[in-house]
Amino acid sequence: MFKKINLFAVLIVLCIYSFSAKDVRAEDVAATIGRHVPQAAVTGSGEYRYFLMSIYQATLYAPDGDWSGESPFALVLHYHRNLKGERIAKASVDQIRKQGYTDEVRLAAWYNQMAGIFPDVAEGDEIVGILKQNGETVFYHAGQQIGHVRDHEFGQRFFDIWLGHQTTAPHLRRQLLAGSGE
Repeated sequence: MFKKINLFAVLIVLCIYSFSAKDVRAEDVAATIGRHVPQAAVTGSGEYRYFLMSIYQATLYAPDGDWSGESPFALVLHYHRNLKGERIAKASVDQIRKQGYTDEVRLAAWYNQMAGIFPDVAEGDEIVGILKQNGETVFYHAGQQIGHVRDHEFGQRFFDIWLGHQTTAPHLRRQLLAGSGE
């Protein structure tokens, strides 16, 4: 009986920790977005799948929930899988290339920047990308800034992975922009 009580107590503590950790992460994300996007509200949200595997949940925040393509806005990726940061950087460059961008010198420079910024993520982790009013792109993980890219064209091309007309995930784009009237 003593073992059952201890096991039960451990499960309760784990549940409390799990819920409080999620609340802290949600507060971190909201505070981070609020610092950069005035009157930030959700524009839309959707799941990205690759061959039936759920990779992440994407949520777009814009002023008053109305994305116009102009900065500032934020995109939160809530990961459903463990991924290496280098793989995220490579996939980002591949997606930018698939949209027709052909400047390989710049793509290589952007890859190097992203590979140095993006951490390995575990299931449940979130990366927040923010396109600031001045055109700078800032990235956050676990409530901490993990890097930035000051190239305005990078920001446009990077967020076009999800929001551009040439995205390889048009269904996700429609979900993200559902509240913007686009």
